[in-house]
Amino acid sequence: MVDFELIRELANKTDTKIVQLVLDGLGGLPSPVTGKTELGTAHTPNFDQLAKEGICGLSDPVNPGITPGSGPGHLSLFGYDPIKYQVGRGVLEALGMDFELIKGDVAARCNYCTVNENGIITDRRAGRIASEINAGLCEKLKGIEIEGIQLFIMPGKEHRFAVVFRGEGLKGTVNDTDPQNIGVKPKEAKSRSAEGKKLADAVNEFASQARSILKDSHPANMILFRGVSQRPDLPLMSDVFKLNPAAIATYPMYRGLSRLVGMQVLNTGTTFEDELNTLEENWSGYDFFYVHVKQTDSSGEDGDFDRKVKVIEEVDSLLPRLIDLKPDVLLVTGDHSTPAIVKGHSWHPVPLLLKSEYCGSDSASEFSELACITGGLGRIRAVDMMPLAMANALKLSKFGA
Repeated sequence: MVDFELIRELANKTDTKIVQLVLDGLGGLPSPVTGKTELGTAHTPNFDQLAKEGICGLSDPVNPGITPGSGPGHLSLFGYDPIKYQVGRGVLEALGMDFELIKGDVAARCNYCTVNENGIITDRRAGRIASEINAGLCEKLKGIEIEGIQLFIMPGKEHRFAVVFRGEGLKGTVNDTDPQNIGVKPKEAKSRSAEGKKLADAVNEFASQARSILKDSHPANMILFRGVSQRPDLPLMSDVFKLNPAAIATYPMYRGLSRLVGMQVLNTGTTFEDELNTLEENWSGYDFFYVHVKQTDSSGEDGDFDRKVKVIEEVDSLLPRLIDLKPDVLLVTGDHSTPAIVKGHSWHPVPLLLKSEYCGSDSASEFSELACITGGLGRIRAVDMMPLAMANALKLSKFGA
């Protein structure tokens, strides 16, 4: 765990710049056909050159053997112990949609899903419906009323949307209704504490009314709740690391998490090329940039090995634009592994590449899991990346005499 008091004491404000490029769900597993992972299969001459010039390794987002959600995975990357600082998915989704959560609000991330005539889930993401369809369905859900509770419903990307419950005596101690599997029914919302019963009842009532409203809206004919939660207080990156940080991300959840730790969330488009445009336009204004690529994770979750390879190659092809900015420190990694063969997040360590003038070198000649296993960084905790980046950017003073 990073000692924030120590970092506060040692951190210095400098003109050096750090870029943290996060390919969501980057880590993979070998194809049974070729024996190579998605990253190992991809043609990545620019990543490979960075690996030769820099130093590689593997990281554990939480602990070995623990499969992380995107929230814990990203908190680790930003230097926050994900076990100490736990943030619910709903809060991140709502903040990412620029919704101002007030004290007592409870937020939930929701998925549209597909159920059959018996209420069994056949697709947890409703075929990743178009965002425009999502927005229309959210307008229908705004007709839901629950006595004593004010509801806010906000459409997100594809199948995702957010719901905020506002009322007296609401506690976010309620389980997910998403069973994380197909072939079963959605779970009933239950409280993990006596204080959460009112909210659990409200979640179940919302789901019941939603099913009636959506019954003819195939494939999005039901909803699942995830990450029912309330906003926590987190130390800000500007206070702990003495950074002026900015986030470039297209999906609400990642924008929300960035906002929660005090990053300036920059407006950007939907593609990596758009994100690079935003990076170039704002290069002079910040000294830390978090740049997020989502599609590596989406393709892995869909079990689409070839599409994940293609996304990695597309990022690599545009990488010279980032390199030409000459960041003092460039970190390339993922928030977790999403092997296509698993079709979901997994516990496998994540490839990591660090390039700076002072990082040293190792024998890695490519950026892949196989090369990273023997890389000079070894296998580290993801939470330790920020101190490493700070040190390589000459932003940390010497400790002790």
